[in-house]
Amino acid sequence: MGALKPWHIAILVVVLVLLFGAKRLPDAARSLGRSLRIIKAETKHLTDDDDRDLAEKADAQHARQPLPPPATEQRQPAPIQDPVQRTRDIS
Repeated sequence: MGALKPWHIAILVVVLVLLFGAKRLPDAARSLGRSLRIIKAETKHLTDDDDRDLAEKADAQHARQPLPPPATEQRQPAPIQDPVQRTRDIS
């Protein structure tokens, strides 16, 4: 029941010809083919870029240098003040 039979395809072709006209169908098929080729090329380009990016990131991780040791002088943290006391000092 759900199979596509040859007469289904014939009816579909007749409906398409009636809707779009015999002249516009080949042009539409050509433009659809061009669009699909462009999409295929762009997706291939994106996957190639992703592969290159992953390889560059892997190389960059091996080239990283460790952080230098901290300076010998260590800063003292600022003393914690009570906000109420600070407002009294300002007044």
